[in-house]
Amino acid sequence: MDRLLRLLGSLLLLVILPLASALKFDIHAVQPHDAAKYERCIRNFVAKDQLVVVTAIVDGHRGDGQTLNMHIRDAMGNDYGRPKDVYGENRYAFTSHADSAFDVCFENVITGHGSGNLVRHIELDIDIGADAKDWSAIQAGEKLKPVEAELRRIEEVVGEIVAEMDYLRGREQKLRDTNESTNERVKWFALGTMGMLVGLGAWQVVYLRAYFRSKHLI
Repeated sequence: MDRLLRLLGSLLLLVILPLASALKFDIHAVQPHDAAKYERCIRNFVAKDQLVVVTAIVDGHRGDGQTLNMHIRDAMGNDYGRPKDVYGENRYAFTSHADSAFDVCFENVITGHGSGNLVRHIELDIDIGADAKDWSAIQAGEKLKPVEAELRRIEEVVGEIVAEMDYLRGREQKLRDTNESTNERVKWFALGTMGMLVGLGAWQVVYLRAYFRSKHLI
């Protein structure tokens, strides 16, 4: 019981206090023919028809001898954008087309007279679903109190958690059905194989007895 209460408390804390930390990393500039090889990708999962906002803060400036390009795509082959020469703060929003993992990829290419150890620092933040909405604008547009806006946000987050749990339950049911079907087929295949081996053994006994009798050995 205590473990369940701690789990519920942790879940409520995650709902009330959304994560705001961004992912920070460096990407070195390489020659154009090596760009695909050294591409850096960040993967996340999104449900169908969910809003996704990708915020990338990139240091440097245009003409510093390197060009940072982005590519946002999912595992189903959908392409959500290919921003070129990215620097400064950039926000990209899209609505997912399928239940799938999606990648935010970066490649840094040496251009112009660039040389030496060129590198770009990236601060990446990905917001999905309720976290991707501009709640300040919603609060102002609908004239909501801060508490009302926060309750709306929590309601949507909880709804997304319930929807994801339903999705996982459906996946688990599908996998269980597949497992049971596979076990049933393996069982009948094993029984068929055993029956065939028993039949083959019986036929060999009958054949050998007939052969030995024809040779007057028995």
